[in-house]
Amino acid sequence: MTTSVFRRKRSPLLYLSTDMRIFKLIIMLILGASLVDVHAQAPAYDPHQVFVPVFYPPVNGACRTAGGAPGPRYWQNRADYLLKVNLDTGRHRISGTAVITYVNNSPDRLDFLWLQLDQNIYRRDSRGEATSPVAGGRFAVNAFTTGDEVKGVYLLGRGKAEKADYCVRDTRMQVRLQKALRPGSKISIKVAYAFNIPAEGSDRMGRTMTKNGWIYEVAQWYPRMAVYDDVSGWNVVPYLGASEFYLDYGDFDYTITAPAGLVVAGSGELLNPAEVLTPLFLRRLAAARNSDRTVMIRDTTDLSGPSAHPHRTSLSWHFLCKNTRDVSWAASKAFLWDAARINLPGRKKALAQSLYPVESRGINAWSRATEYTKAAIELYSGKWFSYTYPLATSVAGGATGMEYPGLVFCDRFSQTHFLWNVINHEFGHNWFPMIVGSNERKYGWMDEGLNTFINKLDTRDFNNGEYDAVKDQHKAAPALFPADDEAIMNSPDVLQDDHIASDVYNKPALALSILREHVLGQDRFDYAFRAYIRRWAFKHPTPWDFFHTMDNAAGEDLSWFWQEWFFTTMKLDQAIKEIAYIGDDPAKGAMITLENLGGMALPVTLALRQVNGKTDTVRLPAEIWQRGGTWTFYFPSTVMIKYAVLDPAHELPDIRPENNDRSGVRTPAGLTAATVVNNYLEAVGGREKLKTIKQLAVTSACASGGLERLRMDLYRQPGIFLQNITLPASHQLNIQHLAISGDSLVLRRMGYPVVLTDSAKESLRANYRLFPELDFGNKDYTLKLEPVLQILGDRLAYLVLVRSPQGALTRYFYDRESGLKIKQYPMAADGTAMEWGDYRDIGNGIKWPFYEKNTNVVQSVSEYKVTQVVIGGGDLSNKPIK
Repeated sequence: MTTSVFRRKRSPLLYLSTDMRIFKLIIMLILGASLVDVHAQAPAYDPHQVFVPVFYPPVNGACRTAGGAPGPRYWQNRADYLLKVNLDTGRHRISGTAVITYVNNSPDRLDFLWLQLDQNIYRRDSRGEATSPVAGGRFAVNAFTTGDEVKGVYLLGRGKAEKADYCVRDTRMQVRLQKALRPGSKISIKVAYAFNIPAEGSDRMGRTMTKNGWIYEVAQWYPRMAVYDDVSGWNVVPYLGASEFYLDYGDFDYTITAPAGLVVAGSGELLNPAEVLTPLFLRRLAAARNSDRTVMIRDTTDLSGPSAHPHRTSLSWHFLCKNTRDVSWAASKAFLWDAARINLPGRKKALAQSLYPVESRGINAWSRATEYTKAAIELYSGKWFSYTYPLATSVAGGATGMEYPGLVFCDRFSQTHFLWNVINHEFGHNWFPMIVGSNERKYGWMDEGLNTFINKLDTRDFNNGEYDAVKDQHKAAPALFPADDEAIMNSPDVLQDDHIASDVYNKPALALSILREHVLGQDRFDYAFRAYIRRWAFKHPTPWDFFHTMDNAAGEDLSWFWQEWFFTTMKLDQAIKEIAYIGDDPAKGAMITLENLGGMALPVTLALRQVNGKTDTVRLPAEIWQRGGTWTFYFPSTVMIKYAVLDPAHELPDIRPENNDRSGVRTPAGLTAATVVNNYLEAVGGREKLKTIKQLAVTSACASGGLERLRMDLYRQPGIFLQNITLPASHQLNIQHLAISGDSLVLRRMGYPVVLTDSAKESLRANYRLFPELDFGNKDYTLKLEPVLQILGDRLAYLVLVRSPQGALTRYFYDRESGLKIKQYPMAADGTAMEWGDYRDIGNGIKWPFYEKNTNVVQSVSEYKVTQVVIGGGDLSNKPIK
């Protein structure tokens, strides 16, 4: 499945007007609609909670070794399928039979068998329906069918079919055997069944109408054997929607009979192409198998007419997929079809193909889908393990993104990097869990997290990084580690809906990236990761098998890493506490003290720059935190250290990056906070000139997220401020209105009043006072100048802490060279940091910043460029503020 940027819950917003979607995006990305206290006090760091000596449970070694490999008596059962169904497009209905040959390779006698009837989730009385939130959601049951209609269950043997004793409970069916299935023996079961194809199948299958007909995306479409393994016996967790699947391997021989006008694509190899395709299509397909460039198989001119299909009323499409855990298929008369050759290691070949409606065509859209499919398969095969299916098929339909062996369903509206991301992600699933067959129902991160990790490496390599974007993990940390966070080691059915993207996909992917780049190094990580894939290809690993393999193959005890990342909600907060020179002489070296203020222990990367321009990088292992949360080390400085910065590339999810840097340059002796403030006032025009400004109007524009918005700020002395933010593209709709007048403060968003905490109100007052420094000399204000200069980018700044008469504490940063104010932020949990630059003269020698950057507590960033400043402008005079 897909998530994060390109893969998320299907929101009701998708069905609203464009304007309403714009408004929601503005509120979420710009205005910080859901603020959280990311700076809430974290538990004190305790190394005993991270470096736990008894992390690993005992291993018996027979089925699974302590080294993480399948043991000498490892076993798993097998299920082969013979499936024959009819597609009735008039009734949107599947009917047919499934013959399952089940082999008991376990050492146990099986008195009964369990099968999965996934379509029963769409019954009105299903557990999936009962547990769907009232507000809906991506995996919610949105429409009802009669589920899997079982017409009969039979045990086959000696040329006879005997009725089986069976019972159905929700999405599971038990077959009770009169004679136990002994170890090493097999049994054949025949099930006659039918079901109606739901319009929306939990975003995993369904049907979608296009201008040229229905697209059917068919999955969970046959009775499937549950897994009997050495860990849990029968795995009978019901299908509720959010958690995916756990299946045994086998060969699938299946036939779909459908009206002749439809094109059918399925997992595996089409065995009878000459019976279902016209000679023209066969020739084009042969050309595609020998072409690295995309070849059109079925174009718009082929949707009807003599070349569309063989002249029969129905066609039977016969497929074979070997050594797989599942199969799915798609059918439509609306499909355009193109294909190209895939080049695999060892000079092997496969075929990439895409099927999509004409509405999805376009050079920025599905016309590149086969290129994306081919590239993804080739990159994964070259780096990790060779692709194992003869075809790789991308289907454009109603599903946002869903993976099956050799075939994926992707959003038909996706374009550019969104389309690359969803195709790359879904085909990455052919390694996890199609090749490495983990239990998705219990451990969603074992396929989604590992897959999201390899997706990022694939994207970095695709087309010279065409869609690669380096992510700032400092900015991502608040969303990944919210106050109500849940541990990765949870079933998706248990996780809160808004935590699935982080805890199942993004957080485990980031953990592996950090493990690769900062703990093990690329060579050791890649060797161990390949060993895991190779060992568990077409088998059923547990999380412990993954952990043990990585430890043993990489040669590192990583129990501390697995503990903190996967079993806890610990957060990372590294800090620089002090830079002290030996004997107060930088030439003798410096003692640098680091702090671990969060719960998580990770390696340290520290970039240093001395005032003579020399740069150094210090790397320290995570083991420095084994004995506590403070670590001091010697650095051989020769002159004063201009600055030291933790994690300079922002690759670690530090929840408080503001304490990640520190200067070794001290504030000059005798300099006071009042002097710094006065220098600023002189730099922007002088105290007396600033006092003459009674009214000021500022117009600025912001285009974050590709949506232009205009902001009007009107100031009137004393203590009055009015702000309006509008969307020009939506008839100047007002999305934010802020009015401050003395003790009165009103904030409205989209016309609705926003309830603010007292600290939030004080933060807004601090941020929107005109030249607040003019009042700092009053006796009710308390000012403190920090003894060490601060780092802002590559500049040094004085930091003045100001406590207002109301008790609000705000940090003000003033550039050491120019004296100009370059940043401020209230020390409140829900405050917004503001940064300034590009100061210009606005008349009478007064300077105003023409660049402003706002960062709220959820790291949503808005960058404004001032277009006009008018002294005495605006229409506030003599008007009440409302």
